[in-house]
Amino acid sequence: MQILDSKKENAIWPLFRLGFRVFFLGGALVATLSMVLWLAFLTGHNLLSGIDNSIWWHAHEMLFGFTLAIIAGFVLTAMQNWTGIPGVRGWPLAIASTLWLLPRVLLPFLGEKSWIVIALDVAWLPLVAIFLARPVIQVKQWRNLFFVPLMVLFTILNALSYYAAYIDDWLFAERIFITTVLAITSLITVMGGRVIPFFTSRATNTDKPMPILALEWVCLGAIWLATFAWLLLPRNEGMNTIVAVLMILAAVANIVRILRWKTLPALKIPLLWILHLGYWFIPIGLLVFASALLEQTTTYSNASHLLTAGALGSVVLGMIARVSLGHSGRPLQPSKWMTVAFAIVILAGVIRGFTALIAPSYLADSYQVSGILWILAYGLFVIFYWPVLTKPRIDGRPG
Repeated sequence: MQILDSKKENAIWPLFRLGFRVFFLGGALVATLSMVLWLAFLTGHNLLSGIDNSIWWHAHEMLFGFTLAIIAGFVLTAMQNWTGIPGVRGWPLAIASTLWLLPRVLLPFLGEKSWIVIALDVAWLPLVAIFLARPVIQVKQWRNLFFVPLMVLFTILNALSYYAAYIDDWLFAERIFITTVLAITSLITVMGGRVIPFFTSRATNTDKPMPILALEWVCLGAIWLATFAWLLLPRNEGMNTIVAVLMILAAVANIVRILRWKTLPALKIPLLWILHLGYWFIPIGLLVFASALLEQTTTYSNASHLLTAGALGSVVLGMIARVSLGHSGRPLQPSKWMTVAFAIVILAGVIRGFTALIAPSYLADSYQVSGILWILAYGLFVIFYWPVLTKPRIDGRPG
């Protein structure tokens, strides 16, 4: 779509030629190594010398270290396609990714109350927001300006998570982390509705189902309302009922939505079935979360892991595998090992999400098994996509 000066492009280290490269690789590394450190902690080997609250660290790094890196890489890359303006690359991208990386490295040693760590970690998302805003404003494509306030929201949530750690208020930290989980889930529903039916129709040669406007409003509106209700409303029986009803409404709407996406023909194609099956964790997770709010059937943490270890882990792995192939000029055909990784990450989500519901006595074991499976899945991505993300496009085009 763009013609760039080839000399300038070749002067840029391939890792910094588009946002997906550095943030997908870095995010996958954090997803893998952070889980290694977390499992070490759970087995009595604390390698987080500077951290006061290891549960806070685990939640924070899987959300703001891993997931937000993937989101940043995706939207920085997609914005080029949406606006027709070359995406951020070179030194600006290197600075943003360095601001993201430094807190990941320093946090285990300096701790969650270090002002150096806090300042660095709160700085990188606003920079991403600026990179996203410039092309949208330039072409007046206001629909995609949505991602700018979204990055501001995640910046505020990140800062609040550090504040909760600073004042040693775990209940407040839990509220912030679950709000972040719900906001990320809401984003997956937005992007899933855009890309999953489109990818499916292209790959299976079937007609793309046209969105039903009322269904989309209910699906997206209910989950966004649940997100802000969780953040802002007081925690009592009446307010919990409101949030639960919103989650049930969003779950039902998402089920209707998925059933229109032609999952059966997609089951033959790994890059599709990982997205379809991973997306099913969203309505299931919302229904379990609603049950936790209404009947106290499980903890909020266990319910939220259906949305994180399940939906987020699966959909993210499928998306970064597909986007990395497409934007590096390669055929959309993952290796057999990546297909294995897709199956492994689905299994990790099932074990972590459902053990608390059907076999709670094995919950501690499920942490270990699902964690190992997660490490294998994202470790395979790092191994097989390292050359894809650190070398130039095979077709010689920029990006």
